[in-house]
Amino acid sequence: MAPKQKQKKKSSRGKKSPKPILAGHPEIYPLVLTTKTQEIFNCRIDEDVTDEQPYKLINKEDIFEDLRNRAAVSDFHPVKKIVQEYPGNELLLVYDKDFKYGLNFYLIGTEEGKENYLNITYMISQKRIEFGAPVKFSDQNASSVKDAYIECTAYPDKNFTLKQLEKDVGMQVIPQIKDISTQTECVEIALQQNEIMNTFIDDWKYLAEEEGTFGDKTDTHLKEYQSFTDLHSPTEKMITCISWHPTIYGLIAVSVAVRLSFEDRVYFSGKLLLQPSLILFWSFSDPIHPQLMLESPDDIFCFKFCPSDPNIIAGGCINGQIVLWDITAHADRIENIKAGGSRSKKATLKPMFLLEPESNKEAMYIRHCAVSSIESGHKKVITDIHWLSDTFEINRMGSVFENRSGICCQLVTCSADCTICFWDIRPQKPLTPQTTEKKKEESIEIPFDVPSTFLHLDLSWKPLSKIRLSKGETSLDHCPTRISLNEDHKTLTQSKTVKAGEMNPYHNLESGMANLLKPIDDFCTKFFVGTEDGEVIYTDWKMEKDPETGRHMPKKPVSIHTIHDGTVHTIQRSPFYNDIILTVGGWNVAIWKEGVMTGPLLQSCCAPKMYTSGHWSLTRPGVFYIGREDGYIDIWDLLEKTHEPAQSQNICITMITYIKPWIFSAKQQFIAIADYYGTLHILEIPWTLSRPSTNEMTSVNYYFEREVKHLEYVEQRKNIREQEKKEMELEMEKKKIKTYQKSKEQMEAELKMDYESYLELEKTVLINLGLLKVTEKGSYMDVV
Repeated sequence: MAPKQKQKKKSSRGKKSPKPILAGHPEIYPLVLTTKTQEIFNCRIDEDVTDEQPYKLINKEDIFEDLRNRAAVSDFHPVKKIVQEYPGNELLLVYDKDFKYGLNFYLIGTEEGKENYLNITYMISQKRIEFGAPVKFSDQNASSVKDAYIECTAYPDKNFTLKQLEKDVGMQVIPQIKDISTQTECVEIALQQNEIMNTFIDDWKYLAEEEGTFGDKTDTHLKEYQSFTDLHSPTEKMITCISWHPTIYGLIAVSVAVRLSFEDRVYFSGKLLLQPSLILFWSFSDPIHPQLMLESPDDIFCFKFCPSDPNIIAGGCINGQIVLWDITAHADRIENIKAGGSRSKKATLKPMFLLEPESNKEAMYIRHCAVSSIESGHKKVITDIHWLSDTFEINRMGSVFENRSGICCQLVTCSADCTICFWDIRPQKPLTPQTTEKKKEESIEIPFDVPSTFLHLDLSWKPLSKIRLSKGETSLDHCPTRISLNEDHKTLTQSKTVKAGEMNPYHNLESGMANLLKPIDDFCTKFFVGTEDGEVIYTDWKMEKDPETGRHMPKKPVSIHTIHDGTVHTIQRSPFYNDIILTVGGWNVAIWKEGVMTGPLLQSCCAPKMYTSGHWSLTRPGVFYIGREDGYIDIWDLLEKTHEPAQSQNICITMITYIKPWIFSAKQQFIAIADYYGTLHILEIPWTLSRPSTNEMTSVNYYFEREVKHLEYVEQRKNIREQEKKEMELEMEKKKIKTYQKSKEQMEAELKMDYESYLELEKTVLINLGLLKVTEKGSYMDVV
C-alpha cells in the first residue's frame, strides 16, 4: 500500500484534479465531510451510512448547488474538477470507517469503479484433487465461529397459497417419529421480520406530518446558518434596517448607523462627517467582505428596494433627507442561471459576485444619484419608508388615480417631526418657464460614476403632499414611527432585474398626469400609524376642505388607541389576511383587525424585557417572531398558545434591532436577525415553524372571527350598562322632582307621622329597659 499523501484545497480555477491516494486505485478520491455537509447530503455517520450499507449515491447537481452556495468553504471543493468531468448523474460516496484511505469518506470518480463496487460477486473454487472426495459432516458451536452459518428460514407466502379441493391420503404403519425444535414459533416469526424489515429505522420520523408539527426542541429551534460583521469599520455601528434582495439568492442588504446618542452625535459631528454612511450588501459566498457599499450623506435608518426594478433603492436618512441609488450599471455582475437541467423547471439564482478572490479584494462603493431638498423635506430622522404600488398614484390632495406607467413612481415616508410625506420621483412641471441661459448656469457637471437617472431630483426634490398628525385639542402632535398602507392593489408586474443594454423605464420618466388619469373611487385611503408614545392611529391620507378657511386639511383620525407602553417599532399587515395588523412596542404586542375600532383582537401581557422588533411568518398564518432587548427572540404560535410565546430562544447578547424572514425554497427558509453590535445573524427556520398544518389558515381565521365577536359582545354589554345607568339617573331625577312638587300640608302630615312613630319606638324601648311601667288603667309612670 502506498503511503498517505496530504491533500491541499485549491480554489483557483483551471488547476489540476487532486491525485488519488493509492496508485492501484486511480478512481478513489478521499474526502473529509463535516457534520454540516453530512446533514445537507443525508450521509450522516451511523444513521444514513452504516457498516451494513456504507455508501450513498449523491446527485451531481446537488454538489454543484453546494459549491455555488458555500464556494471554497464546501467540502467538495477539492474534487470540484472531478465532479465537473464525471459523465454520469450520480456519484458514489463511500464511508471509510477504518480510514483505509486516510479520511472518513472517499469518492469514486469513474462509472466503472462505481459499477465494480455496487456489483460485487463472490467466486467459490475448489482444488481439483478434492473433486469427488467424500464429504464429512460434523457439529460445531455456531456462536464460537464468526459467520459459521447462513440461515434462510422459510415462511408462508399468501400469494402462492392454493386452496386444496381434494386430497388422496394413503395409510401405512410406520415407527413413531418425534420432532424436536430448539426455537419456538414466536421467535421464528421475529427472526423472519428482522430479515424482511429494517429494525434501525426511527419510526417517529415517519409518522403523519400533522402529528409531528410540534416536535422536540431540536426540531422547533432556529439553527445558526451564517453571520456577517463589518470588521473594517473604524467606529462601532448598529444595524438599523434589513432587506433581502427580491430576485438574487443569498444577497442581503443592511443599513448601519453609529451607536451614539443625540448629544454624543452632536458632539462628534465633525468626526462623523469624515466617515462614510453606508448600506452594505452581503453575499453568502463571502461572509467577511461586503460586496457592495452604497454611500449616503448621513446614516440610513430605513430603505426599500423598488418593487418594479430592484436596481432602484430608496432610503431615509437621520437628517430627514431621502436618498436614491441606481445600481443598474452593475447589473452585469448579476448572473441568473438555471440549474438541474431538464428535470428542474424552477430557475435558481446564482449568488451575486461569486468571483475570483483576486478580483474581489476591493469592495465597490456606489454613490447616490439623488437626495431630497433638506429645506423642504423632513426636519428629523426618517423612521419608515414605503414604495406605493405600481397600480395607482395620488395627487396633492390625496385622491387616488390609476397608474398608466406600470412602474412604481411614488413613495411615502414618516418622520419624528410629526409629519407623513408623499413623494413623486417623476419630474414636476415648472410653474414658470426657465430661459436657456439660466439652465446653462444651473447645470452641474456629473461625476462619471454617478448615473443620471434622477438628476432632475437632486437637491431640489420636494414632497408631493405632507400630512401633519395633530392632536387637535392641544398644540402637541403625534410623532409617527411606523406606517402600514392597505395593499389591496398589489404590484401586478413581477420584480425583474434590468440587465445592461435593456431599456430602463426610470431613465425616461415623464411628468405626472394626474389630471388626465382615471380616478379610483373605491380605493381605501385609510392606513395605520404607530407613534413614539405607543399609540396606534387609524387615519386617512385624503385631504378635506375646511368650510371656514377653504384650505385643504388632513382629516381627523378615525380611531386612536394607546395600547403599547413604549415606542411602536413594528406595524405590519399579515401576508395571509390583508385586514390583520401586528403591532409591537414597549413591553407588549397587539393584533388588530381593520374595520374593528373598539380595540385589538389580542393584547399580550407585560413581557420580562422590552420588545424591539417583530415580523409575521411568511408561510404560517399563526406564527410571528418578536425580538427583545436582551437578545432573545419570542416565537408566537396562535395554534398552540394565545396568551404567551410558544418558545423563546437566545440569539445574541445584546438588543435585537431588526427581523426579516425570507423563503429560499419550499424546503428551506431563513430569518435574518440584526443586533445592536452590528452583527447580522442568518438562521435556518425549522420545518415545524415553516410548514403550515392542513387547516391552519382556517383555524387562525376562526380565532380572529371569534375575537371580533367577543369585542362586539363586550361593546354591546357596555352600551347596555350605559343605557341602564342613564335610566337609573333619570328615575332619580323624577323622584327628586316629585319630592319638590308635594304640598305643604302633605309634608307636615308626613313629618307628624314620622314623629309619632319615633315616640312609639321610644316608649317601647323604655318599657323593655324597665324604665317605664304601664299601670292597670293604661297610663304610664316612671319607675326610676
